[in-house]
Amino acid sequence: VIKMEIELTKTVRGKKLILRSAKKEDIKILLQSLKDLNQETKFLSSEPEEIKYTEEGELSFINALNSSEKSVMLLAFVDDRYIGNCMMKQGSTLRSAHRATIGIAIYQKYTHQGFGEAMLEALIEIATQAQLEQLELNVVSSNKPAISLYTKLGFKQYGCLPHQMKYRDGGYADDYVMIKFSKGND
Repeated sequence: VIKMEIELTKTVRGKKLILRSAKKEDIKILLQSLKDLNQETKFLSSEPEEIKYTEEGELSFINALNSSEKSVMLLAFVDDRYIGNCMMKQGSTLRSAHRATIGIAIYQKYTHQGFGEAMLEALIEIATQAQLEQLELNVVSSNKPAISLYTKLGFKQYGCLPHQMKYRDGGYADDYVMIKFSKGND
């Protein structure tokens, strides 16, 4: 069920980045990447062994995003290799339909190369075309490169959620709430 299939090609520092809608054929790669990405970084919300999504559940999730006019999951490929994904999910009620939550996950090998910025710019453009009034995200307060990127793209910090994650070593991580308003709504 794909209402609007998206495929974008961007050149990032001489490399071809392909962003496209998630499909049924992508489920295995998505499920594996959830485990891999949570293993690589403490900036995501789960431990790898906690990833218990099923192929059926992931397909249902992808279909729900793809059938929405204002929600999307884009998979990112460089040199035909999957490097991560980004997502925008519109609010589900009349009172929240003017806004969307976004998220991004990239393998560490591909960070700090401009791919994340290109992915987020694509989401912002899609949100603008969909006439969404605000984009929201949470970011771990110690993830300085991500915070810098979000700020560069117009997001501002509006709050801090203390101790949003507790790590196995007993340490905590706070989340910043960041929002980007469309023109005229800030």
